[in-house]
Order: sequence, then C-alpha cells, then structure tokens
Amino acid sequence: MNLAARSLTFSYRPAEPVLRGVDLEIGPGVTALIGPNAAGKSTLLKCLAGLLHPGGCVLLDGQDLARMPRARRCERISFMPQQPLPPAALSVFETVLLGRLDRLGWRVDDADVAFVRGLLAELDISGLADRGVGELSGGQAQMVAIAQALAREPAVLLMDEPISNLDLQHAFQILQLIRELTARRGMTTAVVMHDLNMAARFADRLCVLSDGCVRIAGLPGEVLTERTIADVYRVRARVSADEQGRPHVTPLDAL
Repeated sequence: MNLAARSLTFSYRPAEPVLRGVDLEIGPGVTALIGPNAAGKSTLLKCLAGLLHPGGCVLLDGQDLARMPRARRCERISFMPQQPLPPAALSVFETVLLGRLDRLGWRVDDADVAFVRGLLAELDISGLADRGVGELSGGQAQMVAIAQALAREPAVLLMDEPISNLDLQHAFQILQLIRELTARRGMTTAVVMHDLNMAARFADRLCVLSDGCVRIAGLPGEVLTERTIADVYRVRARVSADEQGRPHVTPLDAL
C-alpha cells in the first residue's frame, strides 16, 4: 500500500507554517523520516495518519484520506505516538486489546482474545500479559505500544520516535523487530528518527525534512552525504561505508 503527500501545508498558528508544500511517496518497507529539531517530522506523521487536517492532500493508494470514512482509515493506518503508554489501571493484555477497539462489539469474542494472545507471543512478551502497564520498563512499554499499534492489523504503520530514551540494546531490538514485522506482514512503515546511523541501518529509504520541506529522499547511500549533513544539520561529518555497504556518519564539528 502506498501513502503519498501532495503539496502538504500545515500551521499550528497563523503565519507560522510548519509544513511548506511537502511532496512525498512512501511505499512498502521501512521509510525513516529524519531531520533536525522542528523540521516538521512529527507534524508530517500526524498529517499522514489523518490526525491533523493539512492543506493539500494525503493519498492512500490514490484515495484522498480526508474523504475516507474514519472507520476505514483506522482499519488501514495505525499511529504510534512518541509518548510512552499513559499510566493506567490496565494490564498489558487489556492495553493491547484496546488497539482493536474499532473492531470490538459490546462483547470481546474468543477470536479477539486469541488474536491478542498470538500477537503477544509473536513479539515475545506473553510473560507481560498480566502486568500493569505502570510497572513496565521503558523498553517493555515500547514493545507493548508496538503491540497495541499492530493489534489493528494495519496496512500502514506510522511511528513517532519509537526508540526515544531507550538504551542501545533495546533500540536495536525494537528497530530489528519493526523491520522484521514490516517484511513479514507486507506493511508500509514510516518511522521518525534522530539517529542517522540507526536510520541507515534499519530503513529501506530515508526522507530528510528541513524547515518544513523535503530536502531529499531516496536510498540511505544517496541521502546521507557529507554535503547534505552539512547543509541540513550544520555539522561537518565524515561519511564512510560499513561492512555491508551502508553509510556510517561520524560527526566532526559544528559549522
């Protein structure tokens, strides 16, 4: 499934545009949205999810998202915000089950229960099922948030900084999981990230935003150049290739 932005504009306050005519194509696989702070990455993701109402249009397989019934949009697109799961008197199982809220009737049937159990097993977090979400570590909470986002069985998964505040091990585990699930389920996944080397390692394509515009999009090796990093991030960097040919960025000094 393809997600596209056409001449997308958005402002939270008049005369202060956050997005300025964004044109973007996101296809199956993992696309990382990168760029400096206040570039418009999170706002763009919310527009793509249908949570904000921008100028221009967002197209899902050629259909205008704004004209799509909410229920149909929610079936196809799942959005995971950057904030951790809110404290609540709910278990992990109940929290993930809420991800299927649009599918649930007055009663939770056996099929929904079986689906959530299978999803927790797939993510290897069955042991957390009866734990309260307020008891979880940061890495565990991120895994549960991913499970909740997947509970909708989306075709499009949008994730805002899923590895923020995680240590290196948990960050690797979660990005590897996102990549594997995207391939296994044939999803179109867009992830907002700050770590350029992580983005190059785990994403199929990169999209660089700066000042509310798309500066460049393409394969990691095409996007992460010393010139682009200097122009966008105002940092002098050395870009080399790792053992698998992916770009690796070493910052040298601020410009």
